[in-house]
Amino acid sequence: MSELPDKTHHLTLHVLSDSLGQTGVAFSRVLISQFPSLEFSIVRTPMIDEPDDLRDIVRPRCGQSDYLFMYTFARHDLLKTMEELEADGCRSINLLGHAVDYVHKLTGERAMGKVGAIHSTDKAYFQRIDAMEFTINHDDGRHPEGMLDADIVLIGVSRSGKTPLSTFLAYRGWKVANLPLAASSTPPKELFNVDPRRIYGLMSTPEVLLQVRKARSEEFRVHLENYSSREAIEEDLESARDLMRRLGCIVINTANRAIEEIAQDILAYALVLDPDHDL
Repeated sequence: MSELPDKTHHLTLHVLSDSLGQTGVAFSRVLISQFPSLEFSIVRTPMIDEPDDLRDIVRPRCGQSDYLFMYTFARHDLLKTMEELEADGCRSINLLGHAVDYVHKLTGERAMGKVGAIHSTDKAYFQRIDAMEFTINHDDGRHPEGMLDADIVLIGVSRSGKTPLSTFLAYRGWKVANLPLAASSTPPKELFNVDPRRIYGLMSTPEVLLQVRKARSEEFRVHLENYSSREAIEEDLESARDLMRRLGCIVINTANRAIEEIAQDILAYALVLDPDHDL
């Protein structure tokens, strides 16, 4: 095993940010890994929002050869303040500056200077992940007690498109529960406590369902008379219509329609209740 080199110098990396400073810290760690002979310290000052505060932090360290500021400011006034401090002898690196300048030269577009823009992307990402997890856990009638926490509840007979539609909506950040309906089963009591404006009944035609259910039966090499016969399908549809009328929910036609088209119909209603929800 090779010995680690002796530490010959110490350098403090001070990360400054008008947001959380995570990008600067991550970059600092990559930098440190390239200089095993040096000893480093990392200091982070996040959420700087006033030029005077920035001056108070930086000026006492101006001119120090063992102190390096690394900043990721988006705001133009803070960037200008750092330029002034650099002229006074502050040793610093603008971690985003070269990339932003290069994109500006290539496209002519200016950076928007919005603080935390990357974290708004992160928020959308985690909202999507949370929705996907919720939707998987509430697929096909599982955990009916969770329906009250759903943004959207889909109900419909077997093969009416509930699961693929749920997945599509979850990817857009909507928490979806779906519940299969059949003439021979009783819906859970929790369904009747859900706001009917959040419930969407998916309806198809006997012809489409007959074709899909027969194909499904052939795929699994199982024939169930109470599943793939026209009589059973019509009975399921009539029972579903009756329940949807009692609930007073919105009914959506899914026969021979693309998932994206059906989803747009649902979101036209859902966004009225949650106008800021969609990603």
